[in-house]
Amino acid sequence: METLKVESDDRGVVTVILNRAEVHNPFNAKMIEELSNTFESLDNDDDCRVVVLTGAGKSFSAGADINWMRDMRLASEEENRVDSLQLARLLRAINFVSKPVIARVNGHAFGGGVGLISCCDIAIGATHAKFGLTEVKLGLLPAVISPYVVRAIGARQARRLFLTAELFDAATALDIGLLHQCCDLEHLDDTVNAQVDLLLGNGPNAVATAKTLVPLVSGFDADKQLEIDQATAALIAAIRVSPEGQEGLSAFLDKRKPSWAS
Repeated sequence: METLKVESDDRGVVTVILNRAEVHNPFNAKMIEELSNTFESLDNDDDCRVVVLTGAGKSFSAGADINWMRDMRLASEEENRVDSLQLARLLRAINFVSKPVIARVNGHAFGGGVGLISCCDIAIGATHAKFGLTEVKLGLLPAVISPYVVRAIGARQARRLFLTAELFDAATALDIGLLHQCCDLEHLDDTVNAQVDLLLGNGPNAVATAKTLVPLVSGFDADKQLEIDQATAALIAAIRVSPEGQEGLSAFLDKRKPSWAS
């Protein structure tokens, strides 16, 4: 694969690594496709018992790739909607895969990177990592990732962070529920492996069925999520082609302040 590395061990632990370290592991269309295909394949892999999702290099994921954003700035509203539905497919694949997924957050995560973390069952981050839902700085929205982020951190925290686009540290991520644990980078693997050991000590079928309980009792199963995805994809597509969205993307690509920034 072009954008990922996938490693497995004899215990049934599969590690999926975002492998664009030189640009801090941002999303582009190819990474979205490869991640979607990988998680959909793991869903039916009887040899896989636990998935660990992490980033290569110093970052977990910087969010959207700059070249991908440039292409979307020039795309039509319908093309943007179709593109957003591909991201929605990826998030569903991670969120609803039948295996437990651990986010090994080795570094910074912004925008869609926060969305990936929010789709994982367990999230463990390095204490130096920074986080942010920065879309409104560009005149955009964290639309497609929003259902997962809101479920992870709660509506009250999302109401602030979606609007301010402020960066926050790992201690805050832990406090608001984005992370379950944080530790120094040198202890990250040990902390992740402790959770892996707990998961491997449980019945695989029971774990897979237990994963369905929260979506079931909270009313957000895969069918409901698909319905929500149609609405969020339409929303982000419309704002990307709006004057404000176009100005925000242009300003970002031109490395200048947008017209509304003081």
